[in-house]
Amino acid sequence: MTSQNPVFIPGPTNIPEVLRKAVDMPTIDHRSPVFGRILHPALEGVKKVLKTTQGQVFVFPSTGTGGWETAITNTLSPGDKVLATRNGMFSHRWIDMCQRHGLDVQVVTQEWGEGVPADRFEEILTADKGHQIKVVLATHNETATGVRSDIAAVRRALDAAGHPALLFVDGVSSIACYDFRMDEWGVDIAVTGSQKGFMLPPGLAIVGFSPKAMAAVETAKLPRTFFDIRDMAKGYANNGYPYTPPVGLLNGLNVACGMLLDEGLENVFARHHRIAEGVRRAVGAWGLQLCAKRPELYSDSVSAIRVPEGFDANKIVSHALNAYGVAFGTGLGDVAGKVFRIGHLGSLTDVMALSGIATAEMVMADLGLPVKLGSGVAAAQDHYRQSATAMKAAA
Repeated sequence: MTSQNPVFIPGPTNIPEVLRKAVDMPTIDHRSPVFGRILHPALEGVKKVLKTTQGQVFVFPSTGTGGWETAITNTLSPGDKVLATRNGMFSHRWIDMCQRHGLDVQVVTQEWGEGVPADRFEEILTADKGHQIKVVLATHNETATGVRSDIAAVRRALDAAGHPALLFVDGVSSIACYDFRMDEWGVDIAVTGSQKGFMLPPGLAIVGFSPKAMAAVETAKLPRTFFDIRDMAKGYANNGYPYTPPVGLLNGLNVACGMLLDEGLENVFARHHRIAEGVRRAVGAWGLQLCAKRPELYSDSVSAIRVPEGFDANKIVSHALNAYGVAFGTGLGDVAGKVFRIGHLGSLTDVMALSGIATAEMVMADLGLPVKLGSGVAAAQDHYRQSATAMKAAA
């Protein structure tokens, strides 16, 4: 695959040249004040992206999976009860992690393509009179199915039930892509990573803790060492880490936050929605359907596209790579072989998206699917042209 082509996987995403240069920096003394001038602005930048003034941010050398482990090990004890829904591969993996840590997970199983069932959560939480449930898990954007769930609705369910459980949100493929309101939605722990909306290489687990979550840390009994936020907080107070930090990635995070804030978060969200809608128009023109069941569930980060019954979607991904040097995402878990995924998050433009749509059309035509060349491209072009006209008129 040529490095000149953009990738259309749902992470890691395309890296802007300015961020590649920010990560590529000379070695510094990470125990000197120089490191503090990288670290603290990066943490403050993440807080702005999360839309929190109350929370504390911790950044570990890891990935989103490490962020999940940070969340549960710092706040829970063996045997604690957790409420979660399984509606895709990544919600499944977080549940699996909780079970491996000896937690009692009550799982609400959803069809893949559905979102988090806030109404069912409210029923369960209302019935939990003894407040045995300590945490509610919610995946904001299920990357495997292209489904966005309503986190504000989950918070309303907790409030309506009068339940004190903590709310943990996997925002790995949503944060810095579309609106996330940590304080307003009452999110107690928000988890994301460097390699998606922040447009960096993999390597950082980015975790926001609310004051309520911070209070839970002192009574939690699950073991943690590398991911202990108390050690990290002590390091931050001395402009350092409790171990060697990933200086280049943190420098990149600082620059990435500046890029997002300079563009304006609302503009970032609007760009993601516009590009995603162009992809969705193309899917409709192809006569195909998304894995997400309803428009209110459509993700602005990734579209999981169902292929005709009996066709192996993996052929699309492999042929795109081998014939045209372009990467699309495969189906995972319950939808493996049934969908292919077009990632449209991070560093992407309308013009870049059109190249991915055109490539997908060529691949499907090559493989004998009844897709007319140019149909999806034309549908997306119409949408992008109308959007450009509307933005110009509003300027």
